Amino acid sequence: MAYLIDGSNLIGLIYPHSLKDPKSKYELVSNLLIFQRIKKARVILVFDGPPDTHFTDEKFRKKSFKILFPDFEQNADMVIKDIIAKQNDLKRFFVVSSDRDIKTYARMKGANTLTCQEFHKELRIILKKHKKYLETKKNVKDLSPLEINQWIEIFKAKDE
Repeated sequence: MAYLIDGSNLIGLIYPHSLKDPKSKYELVSNLLIFQRIKKARVILVFDGPPDTHFTDEKFRKKSFKILFPDFEQNADMVIKDIIAKQNDLKRFFVVSSDRDIKTYARMKGANTLTCQEFHKELRIILKKHKKYLETKKNVKDLSPLEINQWIEIFKAKDE
């Protein structure tokens, strides 16, 4: 299963007031990395604008998680359409965008489409499960003998 995500479109939905803020990109990427790991799916994230040097690292060019930026004379929509056109198996390929033109093109080629709202719901569910998992895995440390003695003294003082 693979998700081709119109990153700028998704940020516009999730962080409408901070569309230009790089922090919103970083937060989206970290959430999508969790999503990708849990779903065991490929994620291809396409942003508009010039490449962000934080995302040109090798770890963002793996087969399972890629971040792409358009070339000088392209935009994200063109990159997304090129990727759709090159896919062989579109039955398990989801295009995430609220752009009508992209969704129409994806459906015409046989890809599944999700609006950014639909994908955001799925993303929130995955992140909630991940948060609950982390809470159950928190390290519970045993108290040291000194701490135990201090608590005993505190409770003895209250009983007297």
